[in-house]
Amino acid sequence: MKEESKLELTEGSVYKITSLGSRESTIETEGVFKGFISIGVEETGVLMELSDRHGSLCGKNRIVPLPVILLIDVLDAKENDKKDDYKGMAHYVG
Repeated sequence: MKEESKLELTEGSVYKITSLGSRESTIETEGVFKGFISIGVEETGVLMELSDRHGSLCGKNRIVPLPVILLIDVLDAKENDKKDDYKGMAHYVG
């Protein structure tokens, strides 16, 4: 049986993120996923390098906080080349 790969956001992939803007509007962010970033103490966001679709903001970075994300379209997925060092390790819970 073929092993299914789990879907995850991978650095270098291109995504289009639709997020809440205001009560009656949404914001679309399209570009290259650069990773996750901490915002303050307890908040996390998605760091995106904006595509040419954003005009003069092309190449700039945008942080989209996780709680406002409505959906993510995968436009060009890259393989995860990071090695999982913890895979197969025994864990102690005490």
